[in-house]
Amino acid sequence: MFRPKALGGALTALATAAAGVFIAAAVSTSPAVAAGTGTGYLHTNGNKIVDSTGTTVRLTGINWFGMETDNKTFHGLWSNNPWRGQLDKMASLGYNTLRVPYSNDALKPGATASGINDFVNPDLVGLSPLQILDKVIDYAGSKGMRIILDRHRPTAAGQSPLWYTSTVSEATWINDWKMLAQRYAGNPTVIGADLHNEPHAEGTNPAATGACWGCGDTTRDWRLAAERAGNAILGVQPNWLIFVEGVSCPSGGLSNVWDNDPSNDEDCGWWGGNLSKAGEFPVRLNVANRLVYSPHEYATSVYEQEWFKAADYPANLPAIWDKYWGYLHKQNIAPIMMGEFGSTLADPRDKVWLEKLMAYTGTGVNGMSFTYWSWNPNSGDTGGIALDDWTNINTAKQAILQPYLIAPSGGGSSPTPTATPTATPTGGPTNPPTGACTATYRQVNAWQGGFQGELTVKNTGSAAVNPWSVAWSWPSGVTLGSGWNATVTQAGTTVTAAAPSHAPSLAAGASVTVGFTANGTASAPATVRLNGVSC
Repeated sequence: MFRPKALGGALTALATAAAGVFIAAAVSTSPAVAAGTGTGYLHTNGNKIVDSTGTTVRLTGINWFGMETDNKTFHGLWSNNPWRGQLDKMASLGYNTLRVPYSNDALKPGATASGINDFVNPDLVGLSPLQILDKVIDYAGSKGMRIILDRHRPTAAGQSPLWYTSTVSEATWINDWKMLAQRYAGNPTVIGADLHNEPHAEGTNPAATGACWGCGDTTRDWRLAAERAGNAILGVQPNWLIFVEGVSCPSGGLSNVWDNDPSNDEDCGWWGGNLSKAGEFPVRLNVANRLVYSPHEYATSVYEQEWFKAADYPANLPAIWDKYWGYLHKQNIAPIMMGEFGSTLADPRDKVWLEKLMAYTGTGVNGMSFTYWSWNPNSGDTGGIALDDWTNINTAKQAILQPYLIAPSGGGSSPTPTATPTATPTGGPTNPPTGACTATYRQVNAWQGGFQGELTVKNTGSAAVNPWSVAWSWPSGVTLGSGWNATVTQAGTTVTAAAPSHAPSLAAGASVTVGFTANGTASAPATVRLNGVSC
């Protein structure tokens, strides 16, 4: 069977573009350190994903789509929840990895992002799709999250069975991947490339025209194409993981029920979900320990597969998963990172399916990795973890996933706001001498009812401040919208920016810049303090 998902798991919700002032975005090159996602770049060891120290890592992530659609950037930027607030929520729920679908249209010079609420996200106005991606990667990395880039569609118009089309060549596909690998070289927040989303069958056997696995036809054999693209990427960025999805039917064609030839009636699965031939015909990469297989798996809200109607459902599910992709993990051949799975949960069978699937992946750090489809509520196939306001959460879905999530170091609940300390208990923060800090403020932008600013604090003392905490005052009526580069909270008129767990120390002579948006009259921070000491 096939997965009839013409829009790649998402029914496009379009919003009008907002014009504005160009704001430059920087690409972070800071090292990624997180409890759930390890240190430095990742590689593989048997069926495990491990970090630069050899510690086992489990990616428990989520998809945030939109960059593959006509908007050419993340959906939900039109909502009242700022883009950083959405990433904050993902991390706090335990999602340590973000899979980002894109189309090659979004990478073209002159590509324009649309559907951005310039009142809520003024820092994104005028940026290109890639510049917005830069900012999301930078902020996600500051929270300890990892990023997987997913070539979801050749164009915004829709998915394709093969990795190329009449208008988007294989050369364009590979060259765009090499460009992305070079753009994010040296930034271990970006861990790898999901080469092409959901290769699948087209045409009927024996005259198949879709993606096959192991058939040897270089124009259709997805396994061989994955090798060509994967090796080209590794030639530019040898530290990336290469995520390879399956096909739907290994022959690349749908069964022709009218030819009366049983040999053509092969066993097919979800688009991108059939890796049954990968054991016999493995993907061969020039750099060892970089291959991760990434199947997709869905429920009845996407398509009524035969196995959902079987008399022994749901007991039949583990054997089906074993056949299509689970054997690769169980036989220690390669890691599994289930790139998409999801459901509306409208059918009671789907709740059972999701519970069984999560149990199948295993618990704790040794379980299989995954990225749930999707954060977006506007996926017509599945709905999302976020509800229609892009702020509140579908608690029924989250409750099933929660036991399997391993939060990034920057995730978890925000600390309760407290008064700025004036004394240092044993083992607590090390305060610099009185007056040993300076503070400078820059207003980045302002609009009716709000503003955006950056407060830079320098430790001018002779010792590190660990962990650091910056506090300031605002006039009554000015309230925090969102903050970054720290955990920013407000109590009354006092705002506190606490050090993120991945960067707790502020060395002597070092500076930290805390960014924020706020509601109310534009106001510079007053009575700025570093760990209780006035600057």
